[in-house]
Amino acid sequence: MRLKDKVALITGGGQGIGKVTALTFAREGARVAVADINMANAQAVAEEIVRNDGQAKAVFLDVSRAESVEVAVRTTVEAFGRIDILVNNAGITRDARMQKMTEDQFDAVINVNLKGVWLCAKAVVPIMIANGGGSIINAASIVGIHGNFGQTNYVAAKSGVIGMTKTWARELGPSHIRVNAVAPGFTATEMIATVPEKVLESVRERTPLRRLGTPEDIANAYLFLASDEASFITGVTLSVDGGLLF
Repeated sequence: MRLKDKVALITGGGQGIGKVTALTFAREGARVAVADINMANAQAVAEEIVRNDGQAKAVFLDVSRAESVEVAVRTTVEAFGRIDILVNNAGITRDARMQKMTEDQFDAVINVNLKGVWLCAKAVVPIMIANGGGSIINAASIVGIHGNFGQTNYVAAKSGVIGMTKTWARELGPSHIRVNAVAPGFTATEMIATVPEKVLESVRERTPLRRLGTPEDIANAYLFLASDEASFITGVTLSVDGGLLF
């Protein structure tokens, strides 16, 4: 019960890594706001948590819109009284080569994966300060460190998330708010469903641990950084990639 009596707001909590994170946090004692733009998915995850004797609430959230973020944060506080942990997990891809990428593709990814992280943190920080501290965990990516073919928008966003993480760690540390990032490698979720199998096999062969990541791998990294076990860790980007890039 490493998160006993904590309240966690998880963006993109309705599927993939976010869903597994919500279930993991609930098993560890957290009360969870499952926030997602797909309310049906969020509700299904919240109901699963409740069926397993946990506490959860489904919350509609479009992270790219400030008004939606403010309502989601307010709804979470009304339900649970506070927010101790923010997991900025929501993300999308719109891949294309730089010359063929449209402005709409670029803006969509930046608005969700970068601006959305900033909007959610900005809304939650005053609540954490009032409560004496907290933990913010941002979803980065190994491509934000090393770059990737056909992902100008995604790489730009994830590089920005890493930079914001370092900046916020400095700014918010005196208020007892820790800010860290997790940089997943290739992880078996819906997001890579369109990647050809021959590409995934090549990734497996180049990964020292010879497999793709699982949502559980990433959720467990989130869990560690959210827990008191990481109480002296801030400003870090933790790569969870099976040794693919180091």
